[in-house]
Amino acid sequence: MLRNIEVKAEAEKKVIDMPENKSGLMTANPDWTDDSDNFGLNPRDYVGSLARGLEVLRAFNRTKRKMTLSQVAAETGNTRAGARRILLTLVHEGYAVSDGKLFDLTPQVLELGFSVLSSKGAWDIARPFINHLSEELRETVSAAVLDSSDVVYVSGSQYHRVISVGISVGSRHPAYCTASGRVLLAAQPLEAWPVMLKEIELERITDRTITDIKTFSEELERVRQQGWSLVDQELEMGLMSISAPLRNSCGELVGAVNVGVPVLRMTPQEMVDFVLPKLLTTLSKISRALKR
Repeated sequence: MLRNIEVKAEAEKKVIDMPENKSGLMTANPDWTDDSDNFGLNPRDYVGSLARGLEVLRAFNRTKRKMTLSQVAAETGNTRAGARRILLTLVHEGYAVSDGKLFDLTPQVLELGFSVLSSKGAWDIARPFINHLSEELRETVSAAVLDSSDVVYVSGSQYHRVISVGISVGSRHPAYCTASGRVLLAAQPLEAWPVMLKEIELERITDRTITDIKTFSEELERVRQQGWSLVDQELEMGLMSISAPLRNSCGELVGAVNVGVPVLRMTPQEMVDFVLPKLLTTLSKISRALKR
């Protein structure tokens, strides 16, 4: 009996120590013996298949369209076989669907991030104020946080009109061409600006998008000095937005709140004269509420 147990244990050890099986799943045994607070990544603890799966999810977010197997492979740098395994796994787990040719994500992917975003107490407190501002202005109001060089929307209220601005929680845009993004970038420590600006790729999205790094740096400094940002059709033609930062009771940056308005309804000066004071008042109320 003892011999059988030893043989079984040795067999299990061999399975665990295999570097990678044919399914593409990493089976290397991570080092769980170190209980210290050193979270530096050991190469053998890196799960390559998980990273490839996450890149597939990000690819759908980037392209915002259904894709064939070949398109997913090309977009992510995976082989067709690797992309197929990942896609079929997502389908099996309910995160994707396929009609036999095209693959698309399902709303179930929202559970991967929405529960985390919605659990942030500050945005639960801010939501009624955001809703009230949206009703008062009869425009769409959104809240965002900075994620690397992007802004991710964590809350919002869309006022439904014939022409309105649509947002969805969890969506993201490049920070450099959005009002909320510029507010959040400008709020970063000045000593971090050189590296931050070097990493931002200023791609032209519309004819109005700032793509010169010197001009963009000057714009960020202006935003930092005045405490708010107005972006006029740099992300999308016909859309203008104004944003200011939200800070907690300790003065720490929580995120940014933004009001989006179609240019048909308002001029930039009207945004500053009419919308900005109401936005700043709302942010002040939220900040006071966060102190409780």
